Amino acid sequence: MIRVAWFPLFALLAGIPGSAQSETPSRQKGWNVLFIAVDDLRPELGCYGVEAVKTPCIDAFAGTAMTFRHHYVQVPTCGASRYALLTGRRASESRAMGNEVAFRGPTALPREMDAQRSRSLPEIFRRSGWRTGCIGKISHMPDGRVFSYRGKGDGRPELPDAWDFLETPCGPWKSGHGAFFAYSEGRHREDGGGYAPLYEFPDVADEALPDGMIARAAAAKLESWKDEAFFLAVGFFKPHLPWVAPKSYRDLYDDREVGMSPNPEKTPSRRFHGSGEFSRYQSDFPKKLPQTPAEHEEARKAYYAATSYVDAQVGLLLDKLRELGLEQRTIVILWGDHGWHLGDHGIWGKHTPFERSLNSPLIVRVPGLTPAGSSTEALVETVDLLPSLVDLCEPEMDRMLWPAGGVSLRPVLKDPAHPGKDGAMGYWGKSVTLRTARHRVIATRQGKDFTDVEIYDHREDPAEKVNIAARDPALRKALLDQLRRDQPVMLGE
Repeated sequence: MIRVAWFPLFALLAGIPGSAQSETPSRQKGWNVLFIAVDDLRPELGCYGVEAVKTPCIDAFAGTAMTFRHHYVQVPTCGASRYALLTGRRASESRAMGNEVAFRGPTALPREMDAQRSRSLPEIFRRSGWRTGCIGKISHMPDGRVFSYRGKGDGRPELPDAWDFLETPCGPWKSGHGAFFAYSEGRHREDGGGYAPLYEFPDVADEALPDGMIARAAAAKLESWKDEAFFLAVGFFKPHLPWVAPKSYRDLYDDREVGMSPNPEKTPSRRFHGSGEFSRYQSDFPKKLPQTPAEHEEARKAYYAATSYVDAQVGLLLDKLRELGLEQRTIVILWGDHGWHLGDHGIWGKHTPFERSLNSPLIVRVPGLTPAGSSTEALVETVDLLPSLVDLCEPEMDRMLWPAGGVSLRPVLKDPAHPGKDGAMGYWGKSVTLRTARHRVIATRQGKDFTDVEIYDHREDPAEKVNIAARDPALRKALLDQLRRDQPVMLGE
């Protein structure tokens, strides 16, 4: 095994004209980046083999791209996951473990990162001549500013010097906060009116709700930037709670069976939680959480309806890219910020160190490099995306302060049979977890030691039902040693 040390190599390549490989054109040849983030998206899409979910637009995109089946985020919550994406830094280094990172703004970055040095992925591109735009939810806060759920905040940008253009279309909701938790007719969860249903499916057009507005604003920005090098990040809210979508998307599931989770029983793990975010919404479930098969099915259909709504907005955006003739010079990435338990382990929500929280969709198209319609089992992490885009696009490197926590995915993007990395790290609360090709180990770090160890064999137990930590001392030691290293490496000869 070898570790790919991306920073010195790419810094060297950036200063040598014509040194990039032929299949990855540089910025001078017209590379753009369209980055699409989807909130709370499980890898349950048609292209992931889940036929019950209607996602024709994302499936069509996957037919032109590479689908990663074992992509893992660093932290299973919106703010910290996006922080790792945008800074390329692991939570073990940044200490960004929760959504509170959004309230710390620039102070969450190391002290030596002054205004003369790049602090985020979009800032690297902006300082190197790309137009950078953020529409919708890319960092944790939907309007790119720091605020708290209690309405406080200092108004500083979360990512200073990152964006030329920053917008969240808000319509009647008046703010990005309201659009994030929007219902129809301008209502939202935090408006003080007490209206907070778990799901709502009004008979309205797509553009009457925030994600439809975001897609159309992003399409307009593509039109205006079609002759420039751009890095455009577009973030959709759904299927984040509350599950709100036009009625036509819920109608898709009237005659479809979606079933229950294959693992609906409460986990005996100490990492279990009571689905607090889900429970704060109003529902007809007698015990707040779905209990019967019929209740499970109704909740899952609501989630899938919101997923189908976002799928259509992704399709609108990709249609615009094709209409403008930009497909062959634009790298497109579709990324889910974390997974979500739909009754798995008896949990409705994220915020666990289990597979369902950390495994999320990643679909990448690099024209001329990624085999169309390919699928890979390679283990990869969200922190790999920053070095990958730097490798592919070659922005100026002289202002980079630190090597990212990940490595370039170029070997996998070229060859879907590549195994990827020897593991993927995850963090939640006091727990740290490692996913290897076969096992997941979860433990509580106590100095140099670990307690409350759980090990699951994904070859025999993909639902993570049986903790085998006590069965094989040698396996336990090997996995804990790898967990302690806290730095997965790219596999190679």
